[in-house]
Order: sequence, then structure tokens, then C-alpha cells
Amino acid sequence: MMLPIILGLVVLVVLWAIGVYNGLVSLRNRTDEAWSDVDVQLKRRYDLIPNLVETVKGYATHESATLEKVIQARTMAMDGHSKNIDPAAQAANENMLSGALKSIFALSESYPDLKANAGFLQLQSELADTENKIEASRRFYNANVRDLNTKIEMFPSNIVAGMLGIVRRSFFEAVGEERNNVAVKF
Repeated sequence: MMLPIILGLVVLVVLWAIGVYNGLVSLRNRTDEAWSDVDVQLKRRYDLIPNLVETVKGYATHESATLEKVIQARTMAMDGHSKNIDPAAQAANENMLSGALKSIFALSESYPDLKANAGFLQLQSELADTENKIEASRRFYNANVRDLNTKIEMFPSNIVAGMLGIVRRSFFEAVGEERNNVAVKF
């Protein structure tokens, strides 16, 4: 008489564990997909930057320090991207690149011909659009990280997560001085 009750409890526990496991795997995969979306937008930005720098070079030949800063920031961001560094470290690299890009747009204010150049305006528009998409991708990634981390930390799913080795993810966020406004100075 007790055997059916015990078997019923075992079946319920197994079904519960399967449900928790499937939920954790789903959240982990959505988080990976969200990170991939961030990657796609960052790659697009990396591809646009050389064209922007080349366009600016033609007009602002004596502003090489600003252009080199942008190229250096792009290289650092791409290196971090290719080495699959932690999202927090990648965010720091990306924020440095964003600051360098802002200096190029501020530089364009000093060159009316550059500011009126159709190629520059097109690149500026595409880059602004890409920055908006990166921001949206970051928010989507962070929302998925929040959901995954919450599930990992909550009892009793934390037991299943611990047994399966599913670990917390880092948010893609600005840290320290990166939270302040960028000061553009020439």
C-alpha cells in the first residue's frame, strides 16, 4: 500500500527535476542567444569604424591623435571580443570605444566640409543606428541574465543548477568612471 505512494512521490520529484533542468537550460540558451545578438551589433560597429575614420582623415589630417585613439579603442574592443572575455570587461572596452567615437563626431563640428559630406553623414547615421541596436541588445542580454541568475539563486532550483554546474552570468554594464559623461576636449 505504501509502495504506490512512494513511487508516486519519486515520479513527482523526477518530473519536478526535469522541469527545473529544462527551465535552466532554456534560460541559459536564451542568455547565450542574447549575447550573440550583442556580438552581431558589435561586429557591425567594428566594420563601420574604419570607413568613418577614413572619411574623417581626408578632412582632418592634423587630428591624427584623435583618429589613432579611435583605432586603438576599436582594436582593444575587437581583441576582447575575439578572446571571449567576461561581459563586464567587454563592456569597459566598448564604453571606451563609444567615448572615442564621440570625439570623432565632436571633431566634425570643427570641419564644416566634413559635416556636410554625404558619406560622413551616412556613416554617422548608420553608426548611430548601430549604437541604438547595441543598447537594445545589451538590455535584452541583461534581462536574460537577470532571469537566469534569479532561477539559479532561488530554492530549490539552485540545487539542480549546482548539480549541473550552471553558473551565474555577468551583466553587460558600465563600471566606475564609465558611468560619467564623456568629456570631449581638443
